[in-house]
Amino acid sequence: MTTDEILDLLREVAAEIITPRFRVLTAGQIDEKTPGDYVTVADREAELAISERLRREYPNALVVGEEESFSDPGLMAALPAAEQAFVIDPVDGTRNFVQGNPDHAVMLAELRRGVVVRGWIWQPEHEEAFVAERGAGVTRNGETLGPIPREGTPRVESSSRRALGALAARTDWPVARTRFCCGVDYPRLLVGEVDALLYARPKPWDHAPASLMLNEVGGVTRLLDGTTYAPGQPMGVLLAAATPGIWSAVDSAITAEPVRP
Repeated sequence: MTTDEILDLLREVAAEIITPRFRVLTAGQIDEKTPGDYVTVADREAELAISERLRREYPNALVVGEEESFSDPGLMAALPAAEQAFVIDPVDGTRNFVQGNPDHAVMLAELRRGVVVRGWIWQPEHEEAFVAERGAGVTRNGETLGPIPREGTPRVESSSRRALGALAARTDWPVARTRFCCGVDYPRLLVGEVDALLYARPKPWDHAPASLMLNEVGGVTRLLDGTTYAPGQPMGVLLAAATPGIWSAVDSAITAEPVRP
């Protein structure tokens, strides 16, 4: 399938399965995989629809969906070595979706032996599509994105206060919480609304698509130990930054020794 055809697939699934459930979910259509980790009928049906189409078009590819991986952890374990793989987040930001918040997205990435080669983010309520091909750049609704000039103290958002380390106690840095949806957080980073993002225990369906997009505009996605993020590899704290210089500045602020009186 061409890159545009796959984007069309995500749009169609959202229009037919996800959006009709937005703000009209019943209690019986919402479950918790673990306390606070929601899954809905829209997540399950959207993942099934996307998975079935990909498996039909790519019979030899490994297809790893967030919901299927919950019951079959071996799928994620096979991801790094797979010749070709797709990772699916059918409704990224499910808690937002359940709460009637428009900040949710459908995300998909294609990998070749652990390397992300294509990525898609579709935000159905915002009608925003971010698409990337490795070496060919990233687009927003068809318009090519480039690096955004960054000035001043980096604006940092984190999904976990603990991940901020020493930065949590700094009052001279603009630090906020993420939107709890990588499919919204990363696009805000791409367009210059924020300069760096921090996540604990990054899962491939949340970060694979946007890690490619960020790299295509000169950004970096690295764990705090300095290793480049790779979907399916051992997890730590992920720091995504608009430039290598911002990554280093934020990393230094996180790992700095606390100032003692």
